[in-house]
This record gives sequence, structure tokens and C-alpha cells, in this order.
Amino acid sequence: MMTPGDLVATAARALRGNPLRSALTALGVIIGVASVVAMVALGRGAQERVQSSIASLGSNLVIVVPGAQRSGGVFLAQGATNTLTVADAEAIAREIDGIAAVAPSQRSGAQLVGQGVNWNTRVEGVTPPYLEVRDWKIAQGRMFDDREARQARKVVVLGQTVVDNMFPNVEPIGQRIRLSGGAYEVIGVLESKGQSGMGQDQDDIALAPLQTVKRRVAGRQGRADTVTSISIKAVSEEAVERVQEDVTALLRQRHRIQEGEADDFTVQNLNSIAATAQETTATFTTLIAAISAVSLLVGGIGIMNIMLVSVTERTREIGLRKALGARKGDILRQFGLEAVVLSCAGGVVGLVIGSLAAWGLTTAIDLPLLLGLDTGLIALGFSAAVGVIFGAYPAWRAAQLDPIEALRRE
Repeated sequence: MMTPGDLVATAARALRGNPLRSALTALGVIIGVASVVAMVALGRGAQERVQSSIASLGSNLVIVVPGAQRSGGVFLAQGATNTLTVADAEAIAREIDGIAAVAPSQRSGAQLVGQGVNWNTRVEGVTPPYLEVRDWKIAQGRMFDDREARQARKVVVLGQTVVDNMFPNVEPIGQRIRLSGGAYEVIGVLESKGQSGMGQDQDDIALAPLQTVKRRVAGRQGRADTVTSISIKAVSEEAVERVQEDVTALLRQRHRIQEGEADDFTVQNLNSIAATAQETTATFTTLIAAISAVSLLVGGIGIMNIMLVSVTERTREIGLRKALGARKGDILRQFGLEAVVLSCAGGVVGLVIGSLAAWGLTTAIDLPLLLGLDTGLIALGFSAAVGVIFGAYPAWRAAQLDPIEALRRE
């Protein structure tokens, strides 16, 4: 009876004796494992990017925007009507529990002029709590206060992208810029947030007092007290859904919407949006990984075919071993071990190549690289399983050979 050490030594000699054939046999497994590892890493990186991008908008955030409204039998698009007011925001802050801060805002676009540079950017008219609601911090200078907001002072806080383009070599605090025909003082610079989940540059922005933007930048669009959105920060993640329900009920009451009628506003919960985005990304990751795993099946078939050829080529060797006392179990274990070694070796090489490919791809498209220990263990486990499953039949064929007939073959 052959000892485990004898089996390993015999299998190793057989594989070293045909290095090219061994490499070609393992190629399918190498490609399969490398594809799965790279795709799973990309999927995880995409999930992390989506999560961090949505989180950058603000934690425990609920956003209210004007919703679809019927006009002449036709539903207008979301945000096409001015149905939200400053009074709505004040009522939300006053009447709903579980809210940390509320910030109405008025969005507009404008051309900024300063230091001989023109820059077109998004201008947001906001109230001072906006920074708390959106988890935004001041990198330089300060935010305007309640008094400046009430007086509609011409002050502005710039995003990092605007500063980089308008004041590349100048201290921005205290500088004057032209905005919609008026001169504004730069009093602060926002911390950089980078791109949002939709690819929008969140730092390409200018914040000014809400009433300043409504009166001097956006102009009168609808009623004078309307706003384009209301941002609400709940006190905790657990309170978000209840706040969303309470805001919906309060606004339906304030807007006199009857039961059965459609809302003229939309309440968005970013936690649920993040969860949906994560589920969608995870689904695509699983799908891509499953498609890549087909390469493992192809590699397994390749191992089986090559091992069958090896059995045919080594018929006399098998006959001689049996004539010298090797039993069917010894032959079965020898050829099975060769298949598993080939497959596991391919898995290790595929894991290294897949990790390098994942690093290159995530670096190229600016995604975080997330390669866990579980990915490597799963890849190697699948490789071993491929060797066992697809090496079983060739090993069985070898074990069933009659020693006398095997020795007669040339």
C-alpha cells in the first residue's frame, strides 16, 4: 500500500515530467479564479463608493422637493412646480419630533466673476443650519449667521472647486466677487466632499443666505416665499422613517390635499436610497461573478480531458504499478491527487493575477480596493472542488484498468 508521502511524490513527479501540459491544464482554472476575484473586488469597491457618496450628502437625511402635480390633465415632472415654502420648513421644525435641524434652500445657477476669472457654478440660497443638516464643515473662514441671513447680506461661502479655479494663488477669505450684478464678500470655504453618487462635483457650489439668493439671484419664481427643497436631519437613523411619515402627513395637511389625491411634493429618505443602491450593486456583482465562474467550469472540463489523455498515455505505467502490488485505491488516489494539485496550483496563480488585476482596475477608475480573506479562501475552495469533481472520472478510469491488458498496450 502506498503511503500519503509516496502518493504526493509520485503525483509531483508526474506533473513535473510534463510542465507544459500541466500549465495548459491549469490555465482554465487560472482564468476563472482571476476573473471571479477581480469582479468581486470591483463590485465591492463600487458598493463602498456608492455608500460613501450617499453618506457624504448627510447622515439621517430626509429631503423634501416639489413633487408631481397635475396641470391641464398632464402630470408635471418632479420639481417642475413651486409647492414648498419657507413656512413649510418652519412648521416641520416646530411641529415634528425627532428632528435635529431643518434647512430650506433655493437652488440657482450663476456666473461668478473675480480675479479676472469667470466661473459658472451652482448657487444655493440656504439658512445657517444647512451645514449641520448636510454634515458639511468649514475649512476656512466662517458660515454666515442668522442676522446676516435675515438681512439678506451679500456674503458667500465657496466650495473647494470654485476656490481652486477662481483663487488658485490667492487667499480667498475677504475677496470680492461679482454675482448677478452685485458684489459679494467671500467669508468662508467649505471642506471638500468630492463627487456624489451621480458623478456630480459637490465642491462646485456657492452658498449664500436664502433671502439674498431669492431676491438677487433666482428672481421671483412663483410666490416669493417658495423654496426648491427642504433638507431635514433626523436625530438618529432609527427616527428617519418616522420623520419621513410625519413630514408627509404634515405637508398633506398644510397643502390641503384630500385623501386619494396625489401629493404635490416628494419626501426622499436617503437611507432607503442607499440601501436600494447597495442591493442593486450587489446584484450586479453577483451576476458578473457568476458569469466569470463559468470559466471555472470550462477549466474543470479541461482538467478532465487532459487527465483522460494522461491515463491513456500512462497505461503501461499503471499496469506496471498494479503488477507490483498497487491497489485500485492507490491508483485512484494518485490520479485524483494530481487533478487536485493542478487545480489548486491554478487557483493560487489565479488569485495572485486576479488581485493584481483588481488593483489595476480599481486604480484606473478610482475605486477603493477591497480584497478580503474570504475572497481568497472561496477561490481556493472552488479550485480544490473543481479538481476533485473533474478529476474523479479520469482517476476512476485509471483504477479500473486491467494490469495484464495495460501491460500489453504499446
